[in-house]
Amino acid sequence: MPPGDNVMQDRRRNERVPLPMEVDWEGDSGKHRSRISDISISGCYVESLAQVTVGERVRFQIQLPNGEWLPLIGAVVYVHPQVGFGVNFSTLTERVKDLLAELMDYARPHSR
Repeated sequence: MPPGDNVMQDRRRNERVPLPMEVDWEGDSGKHRSRISDISISGCYVESLAQVTVGERVRFQIQLPNGEWLPLIGAVVYVHPQVGFGVNFSTLTERVKDLLAELMDYARPHSR
């Protein structure tokens, strides 16, 4: 199976919700402020010109609607050079999964 196929299967398994919002993230290239375009329980898409590589670990902070910051860690699973990259979150606690689900619920009415 080509490497990108498992990413596409993952995207089909987990609902993605459009959620344009700023995100602070840090990877091998340093700290960045970018924008995510969508999110799911398992990952998100980051719109960024910063160079990343598949497999690179990145740390995120997403600000929730209540003002709380949600820290996340993930790995880059695919890259669109000069456009952005997809991230698969890792080591999510049940609390973080619940907060992501709440964020997705919040985003649904706003995406219509």
